[in-house]
Amino acid sequence: MTSATTGMQQAILAGGCFWCTEAVLKDVRGVQKIESGYIGGHTPNPDYRSVCSGSTGHAEAVRVTFDPAQVSYKDLLGLFFATHDPTSLNRQGADVGTQYRSAVFPLTPEQEAQTREVIADLTAQDVFGKPIVTTIEPASEFFVAEDYHQNYYENNPRQPYCMAVIAPKVSKMRQYYADRLRA
Repeated sequence: MTSATTGMQQAILAGGCFWCTEAVLKDVRGVQKIESGYIGGHTPNPDYRSVCSGSTGHAEAVRVTFDPAQVSYKDLLGLFFATHDPTSLNRQGADVGTQYRSAVFPLTPEQEAQTREVIADLTAQDVFGKPIVTTIEPASEFFVAEDYHQNYYENNPRQPYCMAVIAPKVSKMRQYYADRLRA
């Protein structure tokens, strides 16, 4: 999706825990905004408790608003795939259920084609040593999560989950992709 007035685009990515995906992509050069939320389900107006139950069909996801002149959609996909496990079906670490699935929700036919291309390239290169199970799902309504989920890692760096799960992913991002981060 592109805004004609600003040139900004959006991408919706589900890499398991939305706190993790938000934290690793937040400081990427060209990323203007990230919102944690829910997509891909059947329950109207889901909330965190209902999504965590696994009964709504929604995935925890992030909606990334980015400047394609600074970071391309394909580059965001590359970072997304590098910072979560796209080979685990309906789980990321200890988080288990369809709400933690690895999924991409393309907003345009071009994004869908690029997502398929990236997955095919990663598969052909056998990057993960196992099949990629990331789904490509039709974009549906994105529900912004409750306020306390926004900037979660930044606001709760000493929380045990943040220290054990998110901090290593952020560290990996900073170590291996420093050239893609804001100065």
